[in-house]
Amino acid sequence: MNNVSKLDLRIPSRIMIEMHHGDTDAIDVIVEMEDGMIYTAMFATLEYLTRQMTLTFDLCSDMQDTTPTRFAAMEMPHVIVESLDRDTVEDTIDNLIAMETFLTIFTQVTEDHNDTTTETTTTNGNGRRATQEVAAVVLSDVLVVES
Repeated sequence: MNNVSKLDLRIPSRIMIEMHHGDTDAIDVIVEMEDGMIYTAMFATLEYLTRQMTLTFDLCSDMQDTTPTRFAAMEMPHVIVESLDRDTVEDTIDNLIAMETFLTIFTQVTEDHNDTTTETTTTNGNGRRATQEVAAVVLSDVLVVES
């Protein structure tokens, strides 16, 4: 019997990009699947990592009892890409889906309509939680660069 994973049945219908104010090295990406499920992830360049390391170094330099060190501690998954152009973002998403790693990187922000539980929170497989309310805020506040 051929096992088809749940992800194999999902195809992106819309990809939205939110630019960070003043930043040109990181974006939030929102993916709406054909089945209405919505996922989000942060895409960043190597320049973003370098900037984060410099910010941490500067912070440690100003704090007593810390040794100035360049490091970046990411609190959430990031997809590191060479550039933030739309083609690179879309190709990366397609590759993550084909490699069956999409759900390990992207956070689900809508309820799974096939889920029989009554909770309003869902997880994306890594235990991270998102709510329907977060999805509404993300979609209403996002700056859509291209549809």
